[in-house]
Amino acid sequence: MLDLLDALGWAIVDTPEANVHATSPDGCVYVGWLPEDPSAWQRNIVWHVRVQPADGDAWVQEFGLHTPSEAVAGFLAALVTNSSC
Repeated sequence: MLDLLDALGWAIVDTPEANVHATSPDGCVYVGWLPEDPSAWQRNIVWHVRVQPADGDAWVQEFGLHTPSEAVAGFLAALVTNSSC
Protein backbone atom coordinates (compact mmCIF):
# COMPACT_ATOMS: atom_id res chain seq x y z
CA MET A 1 0.00 0.00 0.00
CA LEU A 2 2.74 2.42 0.87
CA ASP A 3 4.49 1.50 -2.39
CA LEU A 4 1.51 2.99 -4.24
CA LEU A 5 1.82 6.27 -2.35
CA ASP A 6 5.59 6.34 -2.87
CA ALA A 7 5.13 5.78 -6.61
CA LEU A 8 2.74 8.75 -6.69
CA GLY A 9 5.35 11.07 -5.18
CA TRP A 10 4.10 11.18 -1.61
CA ALA A 11 6.57 12.17 1.12
CA ILE A 12 7.11 9.07 3.26
CA VAL A 13 8.89 9.03 6.61
CA ASP A 14 9.76 5.88 8.56
CA THR A 15 10.25 6.33 12.30
CA PRO A 16 12.69 4.35 14.45
CA GLU A 17 9.63 2.81 16.14
CA ALA A 18 8.51 1.27 12.79
CA ASN A 19 5.62 3.69 12.20
CA VAL A 20 5.26 5.21 8.75
CA HIS A 21 3.86 8.64 7.88
CA ALA A 22 2.93 9.62 4.32
CA THR A 23 1.75 12.99 3.05
CA SER A 24 0.34 13.71 -0.40
CA PRO A 25 2.29 16.08 -2.66
CA ASP A 26 -0.34 18.81 -2.14
CA GLY A 27 -0.28 18.26 1.63
CA CYS A 28 -4.01 17.72 2.02
CA VAL A 29 -3.94 13.96 2.71
CA TYR A 30 -2.01 12.17 5.47
CA VAL A 31 -1.77 8.38 5.85
CA GLY A 32 -0.20 6.84 8.93
CA TRP A 33 0.72 3.20 9.47
CA LEU A 34 0.96 3.18 13.26
CA PRO A 35 1.62 -0.34 14.59
CA GLU A 36 3.91 0.98 17.34
CA ASP A 37 2.04 4.15 18.37
CA PRO A 38 0.65 3.88 21.93
CA SER A 39 -2.18 6.36 21.26
CA ALA A 40 -3.23 4.29 18.24
CA TRP A 41 -3.19 1.12 20.37
CA GLN A 42 -5.57 2.76 22.83
CA ARG A 43 -8.03 3.31 19.97
CA ASN A 44 -7.34 -0.14 18.48
CA ILE A 45 -6.21 1.25 15.14
CA VAL A 46 -3.15 0.75 12.94
CA TRP A 47 -4.07 2.93 9.93
CA HIS A 48 -5.02 6.60 10.25
CA VAL A 49 -6.09 8.63 7.20
CA ARG A 50 -6.75 12.37 7.47
CA VAL A 51 -8.02 14.53 4.61
CA GLN A 52 -8.08 18.33 4.72
CA PRO A 53 -9.88 19.60 1.61
CA ALA A 54 -9.05 23.13 0.48
CA ASP A 55 -12.76 23.98 0.56
CA GLY A 56 -14.46 21.98 3.27
CA ASP A 57 -14.20 20.24 6.59
CA ALA A 58 -11.43 17.80 7.43
CA TRP A 59 -12.36 14.16 7.86
CA VAL A 60 -10.64 11.08 9.27
CA GLN A 61 -10.86 7.36 8.57
CA GLU A 62 -9.17 4.80 10.79
CA PHE A 63 -8.71 1.06 10.34
CA GLY A 64 -8.13 -1.50 13.06
CA LEU A 65 -5.69 -4.36 13.32
CA HIS A 66 -8.21 -6.86 11.95
CA THR A 67 -9.23 -4.82 8.91
CA PRO A 68 -8.20 -6.83 5.84
CA SER A 69 -5.22 -5.25 4.11
CA GLU A 70 -7.12 -5.52 0.82
CA ALA A 71 -9.84 -3.26 2.23
CA VAL A 72 -7.30 -0.63 3.29
CA ALA A 73 -5.55 -0.89 -0.08
CA GLY A 74 -8.85 -0.46 -1.91
CA PHE A 75 -9.76 2.56 0.20
CA LEU A 76 -6.36 4.20 -0.41
CA ALA A 77 -6.47 3.45 -4.14
CA ALA A 78 -9.94 5.03 -4.41
CA LEU A 79 -8.83 7.99 -2.33
CA VAL A 80 -5.75 8.81 -4.38
CA THR A 81 -7.60 8.22 -7.65
CA ASN A 82 -10.52 10.46 -6.75
CA SER A 83 -8.93 12.98 -4.41
CA SER A 84 -8.96 16.58 -5.49
CA CYS A 85 -8.24 18.69 -2.46
